[in-house]
Amino acid sequence: MGYQDRTYASRGLGGFQLTTWVKRLMIANVAVFVVLMLLPAGTGRWLALQPALIVTRPWTVFTYMFVHGGFWHLVLNCLALFFFGPPVEAAWGPREFIKYYLICGLGGALLSFVFAFNSSVVGASGAVYGVMLAFAMMYPDSPIYIYAIFPVKAKWLVLILAVFSLYAAFTGSDGGVAHFAHLGGFAAGYVYLKLDFRARGGWKQLKRMVNRPKLTVVSGAPPQRQAPQAPRSRARVPDPRVYDDVDKVLDKISTKGMASLTPEELKLLDEVSRRYRNN
Repeated sequence: MGYQDRTYASRGLGGFQLTTWVKRLMIANVAVFVVLMLLPAGTGRWLALQPALIVTRPWTVFTYMFVHGGFWHLVLNCLALFFFGPPVEAAWGPREFIKYYLICGLGGALLSFVFAFNSSVVGASGAVYGVMLAFAMMYPDSPIYIYAIFPVKAKWLVLILAVFSLYAAFTGSDGGVAHFAHLGGFAAGYVYLKLDFRARGGWKQLKRMVNRPKLTVVSGAPPQRQAPQAPRSRARVPDPRVYDDVDKVLDKISTKGMASLTPEELKLLDEVSRRYRNN
């Protein structure tokens, strides 16, 4: 599996550069898998999520994301994280990425409480499916190459996975797979992204602050001459061109993330933000 997108370029293994939390998560998943192999059989059940035992094992809502049912389960989750995680983390930054990852994992746990209360759930799939959803929403038309041969657009691939998980979850096919955890990761990620809980919401607020006022024409009597007013300070009347520049920068943040800004654009945002705080 691989993808190609002109809006995200990186270097490293296979054309990709592992970002901070993608690297840490992959190492953590592999490390837990190896440690559990060296420990007595059955030790992993203390880290697996068992909703019926959550009162005595509350930590498992987090630890279940790092436990896997087998070698290929681990490999597939790490591969998906390797391909889809770096562009998302590069666009959002490490802090927002790991927060989103854990929220999607908790979403998988929550849905398991509702539909798989007496089951044992393990794996990073819920969190990884949320990352795949974020990638598809950011780069919907990026071609994903299945088996490095068949191209499928990211938005269609994620939709197919969601429909398959929904079908398998309610029909019982493909038993042994935590499809409700997958669906929970999808649902948590979708709600999080649609409500825009990420940090860029602060930049949207700034955009509303600097949005230039609209002029309204009212028919009727000619306007009355107003008494002259004291001139405003220069800090309160920025160059009108600044509005256009800020709009462009904030639109760029909305589509490509903070990591895409140039030093000049970052300086512009700092100056405008400082100016409006002072006012």
